[in-house]
Amino acid sequence: MGLSIGHLVVVLLIVLLLFGAKRLRTIGSDLGSAVKGFRDSMNEGKEEPAKERVEHQQARGTIEGEVTGKETSKNKA
Repeated sequence: MGLSIGHLVVVLLIVLLLFGAKRLRTIGSDLGSAVKGFRDSMNEGKEEPAKERVEHQQARGTIEGEVTGKETSKNKA
C-alpha cells in the first residue's frame, strides 16, 4: 500500500490547518538553518587537516615544490 498524490495532498492540508501557514514557514526556515549549520560544521572538519598539513610544511622551512634559492657547488661552476 503506497501513498498516492491524493493522499499526500490531504496530509498537507491537514498539517496546514493544524499549524497554519506562518508557523510552517517558521518551521521550514528553522529546519533550513539547522541543515546549513550542520553542513558548515561538516566542512570545517574536512578543512582543518589541510591547514595543519600546510602549517607543518611551513614549520619545516619549505613547502612542497618551493624553490629554496640555495645554490650548489655544481651551479656555481
